[in-house]
Amino acid sequence: MASLPSIEFVAQDAPAKGVVVVFSGKDASLPAATSEAIRSLVTRAATIGKFKGKLLATLDLVAPADVDADRLLIVGTHSDKELADEDWLKLGGVIAAQTKGAAAVTVRCDRTGGAVSADETAMMAAGASLRAYDFDLYKTKSSRKNGEDEPTIASTITFSVADVPAAKEAYTVQEAIAAGTMLARDLVNEPANVLGPVEFAERIAALSQQGVDVEILGESELRALKMDALLGVAQGSPRPPRLAIMRWNGGPEDEAPIAFVGKGVVFDTGGISIKPAGSMDEMKGDMGGAAAVVGVMRALAGRAARVNAIGIVGLVENSVDGNAQRPGDIVTAMSGTTIEVLNTDAEGRLVLADALWYCQDRFKPKFMVNLATLTGAIVVALGNHHAGLFSNNDELSDRLLAAGIGTGEKVWRLPLAPEYDKMIEGKFADIKNIGGGRAAGAITAAQFLQRFVNDVPWAHLDVAGTAMGSPANEYNQSWASGFGVRLLDRLVSDHYQAS
Repeated sequence: MASLPSIEFVAQDAPAKGVVVVFSGKDASLPAATSEAIRSLVTRAATIGKFKGKLLATLDLVAPADVDADRLLIVGTHSDKELADEDWLKLGGVIAAQTKGAAAVTVRCDRTGGAVSADETAMMAAGASLRAYDFDLYKTKSSRKNGEDEPTIASTITFSVADVPAAKEAYTVQEAIAAGTMLARDLVNEPANVLGPVEFAERIAALSQQGVDVEILGESELRALKMDALLGVAQGSPRPPRLAIMRWNGGPEDEAPIAFVGKGVVFDTGGISIKPAGSMDEMKGDMGGAAAVVGVMRALAGRAARVNAIGIVGLVENSVDGNAQRPGDIVTAMSGTTIEVLNTDAEGRLVLADALWYCQDRFKPKFMVNLATLTGAIVVALGNHHAGLFSNNDELSDRLLAAGIGTGEKVWRLPLAPEYDKMIEGKFADIKNIGGGRAAGAITAAQFLQRFVNDVPWAHLDVAGTAMGSPANEYNQSWASGFGVRLLDRLVSDHYQAS
């Protein structure tokens, strides 16, 4: 994996090192403390380069002889709107991208409107680390340019701040969230021959080092629990299924937990209803929902969140052999509901059916949010910039919508209704695992899941368009985005943490 920059915080009057980053406001205006030499240079260069200080715009300059710096990077922060949290992540990403290969970078955290706050500085630092992420684990040196590792990021990024202790404390939180996001990216990026259900469960078990209680259920235990919907998906693969339960106990002992549930199909061939060959390699990412659940549990533990949280992921491989589940098979879920399996490529909802029922039955949570790369239909509806949101609870839905706007991991609510529910009524069983053809495919999948939440406040996030292959941005250049970790962490921090 590419190394991440070392993040440091120093007082504003500390000597600068390496590349010096200065923020610019409207019309290339500079903070009051900027030296006259820098001010004069930027004024001339901005006129020539038509630099106006617009948010995320940059001006790269050779430092004047009397300025102790290798070079100057002027970064625009001007916007007609107040900068959002994601804007600070993007600023950190831009700084990392524009200073790659530098031995050291010093960011002057001062704007024309005043000092950059500790929280804003911490988000910039996290944005720089997230931009530095590169899943190059399987690339050998000989396959790289000139046969050598190329520097992809600055070795050290130092933030010159007004309040060093406050910045360090704020970064402890943001660093944990970034670590959870990068863990989710790692899991999605791993090839399926390396990361099967057993290996995924082993990665989860390592969270015990962060203080997370981890319990792994094997095939015999799942059979004893009568999770035949999940087991039916797994039966075509020689790789045995697992159910992983993560518990972070950071809140009052007697307080009900919140719960996150993830679809962890480590590879999805489609089963007997096999997928077309084109882009099937991307189905190694069909466990993006489970990866996000693992990532948010890592984030909550890393920042010692004052909340009781449960994470549950069903881990299976949907494969093809003589023992694979067939279209027309009928299985009985843990809840006792019978399901007619008409399409074996609609498998994620079968895994989640048992995981959701188990979660609400055992832990009696305040709410459940499940995440799944569930349907191609959601990509048709929303593309790659919003995840689909379905919920039986307006308050939970509104809070997720707000968290999405706050973090930039945006969601869009779609309907649930009795009319759609009728579309999954079975002919030979209680329900069937697909609706009526192509119409409302994402909605009928959500209606299916709703059958297994037992009236607990619940939201389903269909992240098929956002967890993998989504557009790159200033703080993510990875095929796997880690979508959902920052969203759910914000949901918790805004509404569910103990005071």
